[in-house]
Amino acid sequence: MSRARIQAARGKSAPSARGFTVVETLAVIGAIAVLLAITVPAMSSVRASARAGKCQSNLRQLGVAATSYALQNRDRYPAAILYELTSAGLVTKAWDFEQLADGTVRPGAIWEFASGPAEVQQCPEFEGASTFGGDPYTGYNYNTTYIGAEGRFPELDADGRWRDGWKVARHGLASGQLRRTTTTALFGDGGWRGGANKFMRAPSNTVENDLQTVYAGAQSFRHGGCTHVCYLDGHVSGACTCHEGPLATPELLHGVTGFPANGFLADGDSPYDPR
Repeated sequence: MSRARIQAARGKSAPSARGFTVVETLAVIGAIAVLLAITVPAMSSVRASARAGKCQSNLRQLGVAATSYALQNRDRYPAAILYELTSAGLVTKAWDFEQLADGTVRPGAIWEFASGPAEVQQCPEFEGASTFGGDPYTGYNYNTTYIGAEGRFPELDADGRWRDGWKVARHGLASGQLRRTTTTALFGDGGWRGGANKFMRAPSNTVENDLQTVYAGAQSFRHGGCTHVCYLDGHVSGACTCHEGPLATPELLHGVTGFPANGFLADGDSPYDPR
């Protein structure tokens, strides 16, 4: 090759790399935004569905545990709550946990019948502290109006002796009265304005004689506007209509219950009363 040609070849510049134009960059950003808009809600929906499935499994296991307890205790379901005096002080015995006078929490009535109670007794959709004592796990409530016995605080009798526990308890219905097993709620997602609750109340104020107690014992519709319920026969299903209850007032609904995030399964006691 001649010197002239070599110099000419050396003098040619390499072709410059072409970058993205503004329009092309905006198009790519727009495509990514569209993909994110499609993907993120889908992933969120999948996670919510997984939590809902876990919640239903938990409630089903709680139902099995409570029934197993009843089979070994004269067909009586566990007490919702009892208070007993000991030499160390007051012991609070609830269906799920017991709390000693020094604040120590230990397993309650159905703990030994539940598989992995540390997980079973925590609703995966509820993130918050217990509003009852020092319970380490929370989110579910138990039919206290009709099924679980409820004790009062210890009291002195006419002779000056303390009465506590079962001696001052309102008993739940006997097994022979539990007839409507497919439609009666046993456990569910508990909720009120302050967070979760563990004592499910029927809305008609049948035995409580305290409307604030009733309206603090509602269900939480935290699963995409629905609440989960384990029925006496063991099946679990969702309910997606939140009811105010027949005795509702604005003060109760918004000051205590936190309606419509929380409410009742019906405007009457039908889903709670097994008779």
